[in-house]
Amino acid sequence: MKKILVLLAVLIVPFSAAPPARATPRAPVSPASTTPPYHVVRPGETIKKIAAVYDITPAQLRAWNGIVKPHQPSVDGVLHLAKPPTLLTGWHTRIERVTPAAVNWDPKKKCPVLPADLRKVWVTYIDFYGAARSGSIVVHKAIAQRVQRAFLSLYRMRFRIMGMSPMSLNAPWITDMSTVTSGYSCRKVAGSKTLSQHAYGLAIDVNPVQNPMIRGSYIDPRSGVDFLARAPYRRGMMHAAGAVRAFTANGLSWGGRWRTLKDYMHFSLNDR
Repeated sequence: MKKILVLLAVLIVPFSAAPPARATPRAPVSPASTTPPYHVVRPGETIKKIAAVYDITPAQLRAWNGIVKPHQPSVDGVLHLAKPPTLLTGWHTRIERVTPAAVNWDPKKKCPVLPADLRKVWVTYIDFYGAARSGSIVVHKAIAQRVQRAFLSLYRMRFRIMGMSPMSLNAPWITDMSTVTSGYSCRKVAGSKTLSQHAYGLAIDVNPVQNPMIRGSYIDPRSGVDFLARAPYRRGMMHAAGAVRAFTANGLSWGGRWRTLKDYMHFSLNDR
């Protein structure tokens, strides 16, 4: 499968298409208590302005976050405010074919896309605690390379992702799978008989809790109720001026712009 290297001039980061190192299993305990101090970037903020607020030097802030001059931080990015335990070293990606068993294929469900047309896209992402991890997402082969480019951009933005598969390695302390950034799922749109674009492998949900779907009083997932106000800038939230651009720049439409409902987590190829 062809590997790609995308030159998005957001941050300068080493790139390798080699498979990432195998993750080491962790005990199912959240590392929240050891999370280094951080800052979520808002519109108009620069390295100099952020450093002044926290009484650190611009050089320190750049070094701790791998931001090389003259680049500035990206909106929705998350910056370390102290030297992290380990520095980010680079981004990796690969694309794999999937087996029917890997996607729980059942002919009786009459899913609209065959496993042969699906691909598992592996990418490096930054978790909520600032650690680089290897995660995967299953999508239709037609958008696999777009997905690679989008997640490279998120990585360069220093955007945080709550969790990606395999969760048993990446975040074993999380048991609620509704929090996971994901793609393909053979299911219908909630409350309807219409197949979701996820059933075609043409849609992605990013950080569902921090970017919930809102239809009147219905909120999905329910744990997203604390993120209904979209003005704040918090870890994992997506805004039009920030992380949303990683996907829209690659031809995917954002559900946060819909009128009849708002689906802030949702990106799809055909705006459905």
